Amino acid sequence: MAKKQSSRSDRKKPRRLTSAPPPDQLTPPQEKTRREAVSDEADLRRQDERLRRDDLRFNMLRSVLTEPLLSKVHENPGDRFDVIISLNELFTSGLGEALEVVKERAAGWKVPYSLVSNYVFACLSGKQLLALAGETQKQVEDAIAAREDPRAAAVIYRIWEDNDVHVSLTRSLTTVKADAAQRAFHARGYGIVWAVLDSGVQGDHQHFKRDDSPFGRIDSLGVRSPVKHWDFTPDGRRGGDQPGNPLRDSFGHGTHVAGIIAGYWKAKKPAGEPVVGAEMRNEVAPKRALRRRENLTEISGVAPACKILSLKVIADEDGDSEVKQTAGQGKVSWILLAIDRIQQWNQHGKRLLIHGVNMSVGYDFDPRWFGCGESPLCVEVNRLVKSGVVVVVSAGNGGYTAFLTSNAKSVPHYTDMSITDPGNAELAITVGSTHKEMPHRYGVSYFSSRGPTGDGRAKPDLLAPGERIVSCAAGQEREKYESDDSGATSGAPVLYCEQSGTSMAAPHVSGAAAAFLSVRTEFIGQPERL
Repeated sequence: MAKKQSSRSDRKKPRRLTSAPPPDQLTPPQEKTRREAVSDEADLRRQDERLRRDDLRFNMLRSVLTEPLLSKVHENPGDRFDVIISLNELFTSGLGEALEVVKERAAGWKVPYSLVSNYVFACLSGKQLLALAGETQKQVEDAIAAREDPRAAAVIYRIWEDNDVHVSLTRSLTTVKADAAQRAFHARGYGIVWAVLDSGVQGDHQHFKRDDSPFGRIDSLGVRSPVKHWDFTPDGRRGGDQPGNPLRDSFGHGTHVAGIIAGYWKAKKPAGEPVVGAEMRNEVAPKRALRRRENLTEISGVAPACKILSLKVIADEDGDSEVKQTAGQGKVSWILLAIDRIQQWNQHGKRLLIHGVNMSVGYDFDPRWFGCGESPLCVEVNRLVKSGVVVVVSAGNGGYTAFLTSNAKSVPHYTDMSITDPGNAELAITVGSTHKEMPHRYGVSYFSSRGPTGDGRAKPDLLAPGERIVSCAAGQEREKYESDDSGATSGAPVLYCEQSGTSMAAPHVSGAAAAFLSVRTEFIGQPERL
């Protein structure tokens, strides 16, 4: 589309002298003409420079639809896409007016939408997305033609795909020296509230409530009003008990994460009880692991007395025709809603009721985006940290992959620059995985995503135990170990299981941070100094 701007032929021509004598021999009229010609040349150079700047602005702003959404829309314009519309904060009439414009358009299309901060979440067809992008591009072009700032002309800044989000202690407690800190400094997490954005936390698990622990009464999920457990999935927003319950965990991921941060359990028998489900390598059938039970006498979270706030962002079930969702996955928009709720409870940093957040979830960074760490989720994570909240995220499990060669041979390979969002957020504490007992000998776990980030920053920030970590079992993870390979069942329930991943490493850091803040309260509200 041609830009409406002046061409060189329309510009004022500078005056030129046909046979100019040396400057010291000019008559007064000639000197005046010479000065005017020099001034005209300077005006022309300034005009060219201004046009070049405008062209640069135009080129930077014209890509309203980010990749890979843009390619998907062109391939299937009739399909519908979950999107995050980022409003232009520099819009001339203000952010409120920009929001009203988008709301009017959504009402005209009869499209349901939800709002948080300067984002609008909706499900739009490819044709509708192209229409929005075309309107935005025209607003920018008109501003350039009128010699106005194109950055303030458009209602919409950018449209992102609402990506699917995947869910990425005993001996490990000693590895991070949490047991020593508990004994020497009583660093147990008292008075600290930590939000877990995950698949929910199983509210009736024995690990989270106990009256006779060495740390006093444990009530990990007993948060105080106005803070409350919340389900941000469509199931939760529709209401009802099943599904849509933040204290119900169908997949066991969030409960496992929460159990690493806080809580305590002790067996009734001194010899322990077979309450841990584990998998062992099967030498006979390598593709099928052997499942067995292991004894456990006692287990503690890194900060056993810390309060856990369950903010559910992973769906329990597949969506119906009205709701696009996949069981076991979440959406970026659901996490943004949860972050906004935390900001409201904390009054954007004026009073901290929630001191930290653990996000053992993420999605792959696409290098075609304009800047690594500049996605809506990364931006909101940085804002949350600036408001005084510690944000700990998993680095991702994409550090090891396989390439298929031309002769169809699979070649295992470590993958650099594989940090997932929101791990690319500059102010988040991004955690990779290491061995649970001997990290200095075995180093980084093979699956742990590796840095640097796409723009060259050093990530992950820390490593923590993430291999075969024992923590709370719930949902599918508990059901998996109810019987062994022979079909026999044990009299003891499955309370704990082993899981591996950076999802297990991040809560070790969350627990350590909660324990530290409980004894060094002067660092509360100063996450960048932590």
